[in-house]
Amino acid sequence: MKIVVAIDSYKGCLTSVEANSAAADGIMARLPGAEVVQVPVSDGGEGWVAAFQVAIGGELVAVSAMDPLMRPRMAQYLVKGETAVIEMAKASGLMLLREEERNPLRTTTYGTGQLVADAVRRGCKNLIVGLGGSATNDCGMGMLRALIDIFAKGGSWDDIRELQDVRITIATDVTNPLCGGNGATYVFAPQKGATAEMLVSLEKRARHFADVSARHFGYDYQNKPGAGAAGGVGYAFMQYMGAACRSGADLLFEAIRIDDLLQGASLIVTGEGTADRQTLMGKLPAAILRRGTAHGVPVVLLAGCVKNVHELCAAGFSDVICITPPSLPLHEALNREVAMRGIRHGVASALFKKL
Repeated sequence: MKIVVAIDSYKGCLTSVEANSAAADGIMARLPGAEVVQVPVSDGGEGWVAAFQVAIGGELVAVSAMDPLMRPRMAQYLVKGETAVIEMAKASGLMLLREEERNPLRTTTYGTGQLVADAVRRGCKNLIVGLGGSATNDCGMGMLRALIDIFAKGGSWDDIRELQDVRITIATDVTNPLCGGNGATYVFAPQKGATAEMLVSLEKRARHFADVSARHFGYDYQNKPGAGAAGGVGYAFMQYMGAACRSGADLLFEAIRIDDLLQGASLIVTGEGTADRQTLMGKLPAAILRRGTAHGVPVVLLAGCVKNVHELCAAGFSDVICITPPSLPLHEALNREVAMRGIRHGVASALFKKL
């Protein structure tokens, strides 16, 4: 029996590799003879670089970059030949801040710009940038400022020449525009610490930046799908650097050749920290489900918190399992060992139902 395990990270708790390992242990405990294929996955956020390193190899490069509050830290990206894989969360991620530090009026993507610049300086001509997990809502202005400071000190964006021959692909499963009720600010900024009062200021800033940029370039990408990703960084990449926007899950699936991995599989185990109806709106488990359905392979979903079970099952998941006991406090549920034990038991429960 061949079982493919492809679980997304449980944010703030487990990496994709750790979650997969726990599931594999649970499978082997019940089915010692099973062939278990572990596939680290990410849709562009946490674990993006690690998943690509497993898929394509390459070397990690460590550089000093500013965090969302302009404090220096070490951040890594992946280099394979002339390709660089960058995870913006490594420099501009929400997980780099304490709860009380989250304030999208102050946080900046400057560090992401430093990672991009370092990769270009190393001769990389193909950049794949994962946009998930950001702490920012600055429309990428911090990133652009970093690139100006590095490549055109004392000048302007138009003075930069180093990016002309660089191809950039941004990886995100967010399709929101930059502005409006469905835009970056009103949909995502509250998750990054924005109050109701902040939302008004952030939206005004985003609209002004987009208007000024449109007048400068003669075209306006603020409504392109993905412009609202990572607090508007998607917009900055497309408007200023001509970046292509791709599904993060699809990009990774191509790199790992997931269709080949699914050949002969009897079951797929996927998951994420919280599973609800938003899971079906482009998140990684939904992308896994589409591939599994195409191959006729049932897909089990494991999550630390589960809502909208009927909708998830109606979408095609063969089973949806919450790994957290109802009475367990949140701080205990987020404990690494507790979560891994829950995944092991959850997998065993799914197999028991199917065997």
